[in-house]
Parts: sequence; structure tokens; C-alpha cells
Amino acid sequence: MKNDLSFSADKLQPLMSDDFVFGVATSAYQIEGASRAGGRTDSVWDTFCRLNGSIAKSATGEAACDSYFRWRDDLELLVELGVGAYRFSISWSRILPDVSGALNQEGLDYYIGLADALRRRGIRPMVTLHHWDLPQYLQDKGGWQNRETAYGFADYAQAVAIGLGSSVDFYTTINEPWCIVSLGHRSGVHAPGLRDEEAANAVTHHLLLAHGLAIQALRDHAPRAQLGIVLNGGPSLPLSDSEADIDAAGLFESEQIHRYASPILRGEYPDEFVPPVGRYVQRGDLEIISEPCDYLGWNYYTRNVVRRGDNGSPEIVAADDYPQTDMGWEIYPDGLRQVCSVLQRNYDLPPLYVTENGAAFQDTLADNVVHDPERIRYIQQHLDVIADMIASGVDIRGYICWTLLDNFEWAEGYSKRFGLVHVDFDTQVRTMKDSGKAFAELNATKARLAAGCNERRTDAAR
Repeated sequence: MKNDLSFSADKLQPLMSDDFVFGVATSAYQIEGASRAGGRTDSVWDTFCRLNGSIAKSATGEAACDSYFRWRDDLELLVELGVGAYRFSISWSRILPDVSGALNQEGLDYYIGLADALRRRGIRPMVTLHHWDLPQYLQDKGGWQNRETAYGFADYAQAVAIGLGSSVDFYTTINEPWCIVSLGHRSGVHAPGLRDEEAANAVTHHLLLAHGLAIQALRDHAPRAQLGIVLNGGPSLPLSDSEADIDAAGLFESEQIHRYASPILRGEYPDEFVPPVGRYVQRGDLEIISEPCDYLGWNYYTRNVVRRGDNGSPEIVAADDYPQTDMGWEIYPDGLRQVCSVLQRNYDLPPLYVTENGAAFQDTLADNVVHDPERIRYIQQHLDVIADMIASGVDIRGYICWTLLDNFEWAEGYSKRFGLVHVDFDTQVRTMKDSGKAFAELNATKARLAAGCNERRTDAAR
């Protein structure tokens, strides 16, 4: 019988094979800190954090979790968790810190050391090249609105691939282009803080072009690595049965999912985006963007309940049908199944990885313990859905939990805690939460089952 402090493996047998990987994820700006150490220069997030009112309580990522200096301690947490993979991102402005394009070897060496240390401990490095932190010197030249940034990204990808060599198992080009476009350039709630629809259209195409160019560079210089991109989103469900809400839900689904998935997986933009985005397309671009991927990463947190707004555009509304996380997001595990069904209906998919899934709750540290049964239930519910999907034939090969550490949560500053590990941001002391202990127990169970399976194979071979 399962209790609130552990995961039940009863339904998770499809996840217990050697072919399925459990891991955790982080991103550079959210955990590293050391914003001026090792030759690093500003990213757009350093600049955005300095704008009054942009971040809760005027927080910045200057210190974050201090993981740049404490990475060895965090590595031991990964060992304690027993994960098979660690998804982390690289700070572009640590590698190529200025407009000259000169390589900063000290910055590259930091990630080489991390990747090598992971491999020595049997943890597969999953590297994300761009998790939103564009170098500020590129933003000063137009950022992702400037087509040249896509070619700069390919140069950066090549530098990383040459430097890290065969130590990386998975490369992700770009994390969640929808967020960069919609939150960073349309609503302005994320860096670089623009509210410009035309900018959003240009950024869409240049991000996807950058992805394709980077896949080409990585294929040349990291031929044994698995290459892909990470998209995000949930199913878009109409608030009512009205035609207006149904149409709005369909439009939002297309905006969040197909605007990005279709060029990558089909080599074409959906019809509704051809006029606004197509003006930025040059001959050969879509062939580059649709370079074959070895996998597709998907980040899932919640569904979208959609109505037609007063201005005729899709509007996301809060629904009261399900409990919510501390982010105000509905806990809706079946949405992961629903969004995968959308993908399967529309595309010929490569293998899938759930590259982010997790929840923020109001965790409290007391007597060196953090009880977070809500997070354990959240993860269990989503793992159950993944197991059911695999059993029904969906090719999902990994679950990467967001996140290892409580961290800098973008516009929310340090007010939202997603981690399996609690961080005291004043002292930087790390404390494994109950959810982290449960995740470690689940990984230990998987390891025992794998060992038993290997023994049986050896006996059969004899």
C-alpha cells in the first residue's frame, strides 16, 4: 500500500526498463549565480531583472543557487537521487561573452568538468543550449528579431559540441520557443520585455531557423549524440460548447503547439501563420528548420481552458474543476495524454521525452525536514499517465522532473518553489524534501529491477 511519502511502482512497470530514463532538470540562469565570474557577461535576464517592477520583490539571478561554485555539492544530490540523466543548460554568454565571437575557454571548461563528472557517476548529460538567456550584446543588435542571431547560435552550438565532445548524450537546441515568443516579445512579462506582435513573428522564425542550423552543426561535431528540441504546452479546451469558444481553443492550440511543431516536423507553417511569419522565410529556410530530430522533448504542466475574449482573441481563463499548484496552475495529469494525442494525430513523431514536469507548492522547512506530499502525488499522477501511454504504444523514453533545486523562478523571483531539494537562499543550505527522498526510492527500485533483469539474461545466456 502506498503512503504519502513514497511512490507506488505498481502501475509504473512500463517505466522500469533500461530503455526508460528518470532524471531532473535545471537551467543556467535559474541556478548558477556567479553572474560576473569566469568571464561571463550579461544576458537579457540580467538586464530585465534591473527594470523596476519586472521581478517579484526585485529579485535577480545574480546569486540564484550559487551552483556555479557549488556544483560538486549539487552533483552529490544527483547521486543521492539516483537519477539516470541530468538536464542542464549552458549560459551562452559564458561561452561567447562578447561581440567578437572569441571563445571563453574558462566558461567552456566549467561545463566540460560538469559533463565529465556526471558521466563518471553513470548520469547521462542532457545539455540545453538555449534556455532563454540570450547574451545582452546580441539583444543590443536586435536579438532574435535579427536573422543574424540564428547564425550566431549555430556558431555557439558548434563551439559547445567541439568542446564537450562525446561527453554529452543529448543536446536540446532551444527550450520552449513559445515562451520566448509569447512571454518575452508579445506580453513582455519575460525578458527582453517587449510587447510587439511584429517582433514576435520575426522571433518565431529566427528561433526555428537557429534550431535547424544548430542541428546541422551538432550533427557535424557531435555525431553520436541524440539531437532535438523542447516544446511545451497543454491541450486547449473550450470553456463552453459555443462556436466562439471552440474556435478560440483551436486557435490557441495552433498558436502554442503547431506554430512550432509544424515547421520542425513537417517543414511548413500552419496556414494561419503564413502571412505574419512567412514574410521572414527565405529560400531553403524550411528545409533547414525541418532537419530530422532524434527526439522531441515536451514540457507539460497544465491544460489551457480557453474562451474568446472581448477583442476576439483567445483568452485563457481559470477553471475551478481541479486543485491548483502555488503557481495557480490546475493539476490536470490527463492533459499530458491529451497533448500527446494532438501530436500523434498531426505528426510523424520521433521518440518523446517528458523533459519538464513538476509543481510549486508552499513548502516549509521545519526541523531539517520538508514534507511535501502534494508534490509526490503530482508526480505520481503524471507518471501513471505516462505508464498508461507507453503501455498503449506511445514511444516515450524518459521523464525529467522539474526541478532539482528551488531556484530563481523567472518573473516570480524566489517566491515559488519547484525543487525536489529545498534551498535556503540566505545560506544556500540544501535539504532533500520528502519528494526527493521518494524520487530516490523510485530510482533505487528501478535499479534493483534492472539488476534482476540483467541477472536473468545472464543466466539464460549460460
